[in-house]
Amino acid sequence: MSEAENSKIGVLVMSYGTPESLDDVEAYYTHIRRGHPPTPEQLTDLYGRYEAIVGGVFPLRENTNGQVAGLQDKLEQLAPGRYACYQGLKHARPYIEDGVEQMARDGIKQAVGIVLAPHYSTMSVGSYIKRAEEKASELGVEMTFVKQYHLHPKLLKALTERVTDGLARLSASSGGETRVKVLFSAHSLPEKIRELGDPYEEQLLETSRAVAKQAGIADDVWQFTWQSAGRTREPWLGPDILETLAELAEQGVKAVLAAPIGFVSDHLEVLFDLDIEAKTTAKNMGITLERIKMLNRDPLYMETLAESVIEAT
Repeated sequence: MSEAENSKIGVLVMSYGTPESLDDVEAYYTHIRRGHPPTPEQLTDLYGRYEAIVGGVFPLRENTNGQVAGLQDKLEQLAPGRYACYQGLKHARPYIEDGVEQMARDGIKQAVGIVLAPHYSTMSVGSYIKRAEEKASELGVEMTFVKQYHLHPKLLKALTERVTDGLARLSASSGGETRVKVLFSAHSLPEKIRELGDPYEEQLLETSRAVAKQAGIADDVWQFTWQSAGRTREPWLGPDILETLAELAEQGVKAVLAAPIGFVSDHLEVLFDLDIEAKTTAKNMGITLERIKMLNRDPLYMETLAESVIEAT
């Protein structure tokens, strides 16, 4: 490697990961469960969910690859030749440690890590950073991290555009229904994060408030709810969106826009938990439910990531 290449700053783009095919589902969930395989019943349920949304094709892997490539392209536009992007996944290959090792093999001495999740929690983004830090320290790579970017102006603009578009589609599909509610949502985490003073919940509310304000949504027209809680014995943050839909039905709400602002890509928690499960639940309650389009490779999201990386270096 030339001296010019050796002086590049590595960018470790981290995300949760996903199985690449139905054959990988068991190994993937065994990794999530820290070496404990899912039960036959759980595995059957998981296969059913994936087959319902994708029929064996896994959009999250392709979306993540696209986001990493899009970030590389944007960084190249803003700072030609300065950055090299690498991928590191929490529960699938290439693992976070693999990404750091590849940077080290390529002679990278300085790097910045960023997670494809705008909101910080010690249990989510914090755990990614911890793993990357440990491997980087071991290999002599100096790393800094973008911990959150939930109020980046371009992220808020992208989300606001999606909410505005979603409300227009909801108006059309519900026949101009005026009894409308916007439900901002994110992946639930165990309730114990509140005892730790974790910023996750407040950051999500900050994003929700900012987007609602920019979209001109009155305070009584939106609320925040949770989704996709883990199936463990410990209590998780709630209420879940299915419970919230039941409450809204009792209040006479007839149209709902789901705005999963805690996610940046089309994946299981969006394509199944919202598009199939929540939409079916809503329909059975006489509610029309639409969902905002996900960010995926949206240029404004790519600029959010690129500008956050540059600012961190």
